[in-house]
Amino acid sequence: MDATAHKPDHDPGPTPGALRRAFAGVDTWIFDLDNTLYSPDMRLFDQIQLRMTAWVARELGLDRDAADALRAQYWRDHGTTLAGLMAEHAIDPAGYLLDVHDIDFSALTPDEALSAAILALPGRRIVHTNADAGYAAKVLARRGLGCFEAVYGIEECGFHPKPDPRSFAAVLDAHGIDPARAAMFEDDPRNLEVPHRLGMRTVLVGAGRHGPDELGPDHVHGPHVGWRTDDLPAFLARLAAALADVAV
Repeated sequence: MDATAHKPDHDPGPTPGALRRAFAGVDTWIFDLDNTLYSPDMRLFDQIQLRMTAWVARELGLDRDAADALRAQYWRDHGTTLAGLMAEHAIDPAGYLLDVHDIDFSALTPDEALSAAILALPGRRIVHTNADAGYAAKVLARRGLGCFEAVYGIEECGFHPKPDPRSFAAVLDAHGIDPARAAMFEDDPRNLEVPHRLGMRTVLVGAGRHGPDELGPDHVHGPHVGWRTDDLPAFLARLAAALADVAV
């Protein structure tokens, strides 16, 4: 592993040689959606969290503080609030997903640099999200990211959310993906543990947070985080250019 592997992607950044060595042979690129393919500064997930808390309060008869605590605890324990609600209360996910994703998307804007960088990657490009595919389609449209072969939402993964190994297996099996030839991009480091164990290259986008738990700026992630970047378009552009040099 190159010495820059656990450093943020800013100057001087990973060298082309380090990127070529680390990502040689990768032909499938898998991306998380929320806070990965758009900046957390767009505050989309803040809206979703408010709606999740309101849903829990209304449907379970809790006050707001208790509902918010339960929402976070289920996310922490089950991977998503939805998974906790299904396991502990046997809710029907369809209505919940429609409700919590009924948000204002106007903060999202097209990102031509990100789209071009993703398109420049050699091989297949896939989205794997714990949200539903309908919501993912709206986000991708607003971001101008029509560059993915497939989108796997929670329904397509049998309602098994990341970091559940069954969620990753659903995506890999559907496309016959060799994890040793794949890379995963995520904002939640918990969701990189299984990909790392399977032999995938792993890239943490942003500072990283474990579910609902904020992490300090000096937090050191484990070996399941192979690379880290604070600027996904720049990292991908540098990576694509490095790999193109190999093909020449």
